[in-house]
Amino acid sequence: MTVPVADRPASRPFAVRRFFARHTIGLIGLTILLCAVSAALFAPWIAPHPPSAVNLMARLAPPAWVEGGSMTHLLGTDNLGRDILSRVIYGAQVSLSVGAGAVVLGAIIGSSVGLLAGYFGGWVDAVLSFLINVQLSFPFTLLAIFLLASFGGGFVSVVVVVALATWVNYARVVRGQVMSVTNQDYVEAARTVGVPTLRILRHYILPNILSPIIVVASFSMAQAILTEAALSFLGVGVGGTQPSWGMMLNDGRNYLQNAWWMTAMPGIATALTVLAGNLCGDWLQDRTDPRLRK
Repeated sequence: MTVPVADRPASRPFAVRRFFARHTIGLIGLTILLCAVSAALFAPWIAPHPPSAVNLMARLAPPAWVEGGSMTHLLGTDNLGRDILSRVIYGAQVSLSVGAGAVVLGAIIGSSVGLLAGYFGGWVDAVLSFLINVQLSFPFTLLAIFLLASFGGGFVSVVVVVALATWVNYARVVRGQVMSVTNQDYVEAARTVGVPTLRILRHYILPNILSPIIVVASFSMAQAILTEAALSFLGVGVGGTQPSWGMMLNDGRNYLQNAWWMTAMPGIATALTVLAGNLCGDWLQDRTDPRLRK
């Protein structure tokens, strides 16, 4: 019996090519993120020099491919002779840690607010929606500078402040999703038989809105990394001896003409990581939204 061409199983090479063609955006973003995470995790082993080691004899050395550069400092050195490549690698620890912490905290706050507003409606929804609109209308950068200047910097303070910039993203999305899920028959049935509200939220509503939360988290990760870099550039970031990409941008702003690599390298690292987060967010949105599936 001859199997029709349309019904024959696809060959493995064709299936692999089709997989990469359909998931190119997600794979590119995931690859960049994995590289950044690997650099952060294995920084002590892959960084060629200690990030804070000062060598004034090698200050402002250009990258290896520029005339006057050397393979000892592949991406050049800064105004104190510190190795740019090592500082970029160690800077991934700060940026990714702040981004991950802010995403988790922002997701908890924003999802809780969205759940309450969407499920209870009425005055609860009105009050929480008002808080969301206030947050969206307030100049966040000024608020962040005020809070960090008043209560001091540090890792925890920066994570909390960055989370305040991202929680509204979750709240708006979760609120709309909960309003849609709440009207489903199984939720109405659970209410009718007297299932406690907390159990309904935890077991009937939350599992059905996890996909949008994950999508928002991927976009918020990129926003959190960018916000942390901006705060560090303004001098109110994590601080300390540990380098961050924003701090490196701040260090190099006075050397743009004669040492462009001081700002270019951390800027490229920040841009690539933010791009990777956005690419992963686009891919997740395409895969989880039934209207966008092909």
